[in-house]
Amino acid sequence: MMSLARTSSGDIVKRQYAFKLKAHIDSYSSLVGIQMLALLFSFGGVGSMGSYGDGLNLEVKYYSSDLVLVFTAIWAFVTATTLTTRPYRNHDFTFVSNRLTSSLSNILFLASISLAGALTAMLAGNLLKVFVFIFADGPIYNQGTGLADLAAGTVIALFYLFLVTSAGYLIGSLVQVSKLFVILIPVVFFGSLFLDAVANREPIVNNVFQFYIMESSLLLLMVKTLITSAALLAAAVAILNRLEVRR
Repeated sequence: MMSLARTSSGDIVKRQYAFKLKAHIDSYSSLVGIQMLALLFSFGGVGSMGSYGDGLNLEVKYYSSDLVLVFTAIWAFVTATTLTTRPYRNHDFTFVSNRLTSSLSNILFLASISLAGALTAMLAGNLLKVFVFIFADGPIYNQGTGLADLAAGTVIALFYLFLVTSAGYLIGSLVQVSKLFVILIPVVFFGSLFLDAVANREPIVNNVFQFYIMESSLLLLMVKTLITSAALLAAAVAILNRLEVRR
């Protein structure tokens, strides 16, 4: 018998997306754990300076949520690479779907974990301030941030994390093609740093860092990260599609 029920691609994407949010529920608990670890490291200060002389001992410590964001980026990268593994790809076979709907649901999931990471990282920064005010010794000076600053910080963190997840998704797809990429990618990365050091030139990694991190315009930052993320995701989707056809 043939079923007369028709399901649109949009409905399939929604179902797969909802399923992946539930299937990866443990990743959110690991997010909380890794951010709490980052808070523990941040409590000692992310930077310091001191002055000594004439019987005066002055030490200044700086506190910020930068380390929390770094740890969150690592979590997002690992979660994105996990999504490309064969067991998780096989989950899509429980739905009437195609490669397009599977890819779209994965991209929505990556956007969701990026948003979750950005929100919790910014809130963790406020929690760090509370801990410092309660437990730190000596006078504390706080640079107040309003709701607008918090919203802007969340948006910036969101786009950075989405870029990281896109890179993780691409690297994960390359590893699924050949396990040699597990060795090849670090070799290329550290090899380029070594060659740049030998040639006494500015590292390429530093140029990439400045291109994204040092951008002062929020609009340009959004454009840069979105275009790069789209290119990375398109490459990853193409690789995974060819992988499925080959197998």
